[in-house]
Amino acid sequence: MMNYKTYILLLFILLIYSCKKDSNLHIPKEIDDLGYEFNESYENNSLIKSNLKDGKIKLNDTLKIKVNANKKDLSFELKTNNIIQKILPLEGKYNSSEEYKFLMKELTLGVKELIIKNDSLSEKINFTLLNDKTPKIYDYEIINVFDRASNFYTQGFEFHNGVLYESTGLRGKSKLLKVDFKNGNVLKEYKLPSKYFAEGITILNEKIYQLSWTNKLGFIYDVNTFDKINSFKYEKSLEGWGICNDGNKLYKSDGTEKIWTLNAESQIEEGYIEIYTNKNKVIGLNELEWIDGKIYANRYQFKGMAIIDPKNGAVEGVVDLSPLEKKVTQHRKLDVINGIAFNKKRNSIFVTGKMWDKIFEIRIIERKWTNY
Repeated sequence: MMNYKTYILLLFILLIYSCKKDSNLHIPKEIDDLGYEFNESYENNSLIKSNLKDGKIKLNDTLKIKVNANKKDLSFELKTNNIIQKILPLEGKYNSSEEYKFLMKELTLGVKELIIKNDSLSEKINFTLLNDKTPKIYDYEIINVFDRASNFYTQGFEFHNGVLYESTGLRGKSKLLKVDFKNGNVLKEYKLPSKYFAEGITILNEKIYQLSWTNKLGFIYDVNTFDKINSFKYEKSLEGWGICNDGNKLYKSDGTEKIWTLNAESQIEEGYIEIYTNKNKVIGLNELEWIDGKIYANRYQFKGMAIIDPKNGAVEGVVDLSPLEKKVTQHRKLDVINGIAFNKKRNSIFVTGKMWDKIFEIRIIERKWTNY
């Protein structure tokens, strides 16, 4: 039979255990499971609630906000790429409604910050805006295959007046080239100083713009003579990867999910778009090409091309180019696909890769799915 002291001891242990267990009831499961330190104010004193799922919402969806605080004279601001603008709820005015709705329409994709404030309140909600459509899948048809040497570490690839220009990388081997694509002969070349690892090129107003990788420096050449006209620094972007133009502005990737817009005359980085699908951000965008109002991009270490809407950063399509690598000569230094050049006269796309001995002239076709 249990004595009095033993009974009191067991009762005390049970009391401690029940209190400890009860204190965990307020911990959100996703926080508790990850082992983060719990702050009781997380649940009980939260002033702003939303319908965000894992901090994400899709384009054209409605963001719903509930404010558990003084709602008098509330204002809302949306911060995108360090630019802040006032926004109105769907009701069209600030009010004391329990729920505020914001249509995520005609916005660029990526990381946003909703700022909610009045005289007694200043709160922020960070979220990511995704695309609302799954990218279409495209295949290709080969029109022509052109042989070339296998020592071109292709970084930039672009046609100008029907002539192919190419930028090749690696320190000590980086070059700017003018190439006869039909036979692979080099018609003109400029070798960069050995400290530079050359990256993408684009041609605008009879000038070639060439990027270097980690030196945060780009170069401008005369397209006819290859004489260097000027150089420019990357003031905001991390590195130099790919570059293209729309006939007015330059678009530059830096290895992240960002594509920067540059003033062609001053080369100042004026802003950027963030590249997203309906699920995730897309990083490592390498060689870029402007084709019919869209940006076509190779993604480093991936065997295809992304088709990007430059207005909002949405990946609208993906071209599967994986079979092409098997059609080139296999050798020890063979590297990834990288090189997109649109030939306006032929209305076709030329693609190649690093150390590939072939250039493929292709046309893009939407994939036809077969039900088995």
